[in-house]
Amino acid sequence: MHIHIEVILAWPDRYRCERFELPAGATVADALAAWRARTGAPDDALIAGHAVYGVRATAATVLRDGDRLELLRALQADPKDARRRRALKRETP
Repeated sequence: MHIHIEVILAWPDRYRCERFELPAGATVADALAAWRARTGAPDDALIAGHAVYGVRATAATVLRDGDRLELLRALQADPKDARRRRALKRETP
């Protein structure tokens, strides 16, 4: 038996989606290995974490048929600091 999943990597202006058929019982680590083999992607330097439909996942998380594995990138800026900077810009004439 096999499962079908999607692996998504997103940037602010684009995204990359790859569909995979994996054996039942496959984990996030298995999906990442298949993704790297197909895309020639480098190591995990760009990937800060993983999520399945927005819920944090580990490499050992077992995937189910139809899951969407999201590859999370590191934040470019602290959201609180960015919000403060925007607020200061609005306050100054």
